Amino acid sequence: MKLYYAPGACSQAPHIVLREARLPFDLVKTDIRAKRTEDGRDYREVNPKGAVPALQLDDGVVLTENAAILQYAGDLAPESGLLPPLGDFDRYRVIEWLNYVATEMHKGFGPLWNPTSTDELKETTRTLLGAKFDYLQQRIGDGPYLLGERFTLPDAYLFVVLNWTRIHQIDLSRWPGLTAFVKRVAERPAVQATLRAEGLAK
Repeated sequence: MKLYYAPGACSQAPHIVLREARLPFDLVKTDIRAKRTEDGRDYREVNPKGAVPALQLDDGVVLTENAAILQYAGDLAPESGLLPPLGDFDRYRVIEWLNYVATEMHKGFGPLWNPTSTDELKETTRTLLGAKFDYLQQRIGDGPYLLGERFTLPDAYLFVVLNWTRIHQIDLSRWPGLTAFVKRVAERPAVQATLRAEGLAK
């Protein structure tokens, strides 16, 4: 398999999960602005949407969208516990959280990435995100993870999104539970390996 990624982007979530699941894969660094892979290929030939992540399977089939890739990886490695099996209600809790992180958290940052957004819109966006952080703080509590003791797919995704607060002038220390969550996830060996591979840690 090949994972097309950009350092620190949302593609970091499947990168973490593939390592947590101990699945074999190759990394292909991608410039999502230029739409080129590191070897000069037009990335839109891989993913016409032009966004990361994209997971190219060994037979050439390409899967896109974080929620889909994460669930696929989880099903490839059931022994990892990243995605509970069919019949276990926690599977639907994992999917519930994946959707929340994707639609409420990830998309919620959209105006902060947009260079045409006004300062007023950015401040409104930070306020709206703050309300979502309040909810997460309450739900995570002492954790350690979204589903309690078990590290699952949405924990990887949430870790990536919460790290964007450092880029967009959001002081995460206002939410000590979330600060502790980020620190806890960052200490996982698979996450450390991911950060090193993306050039974000030594």
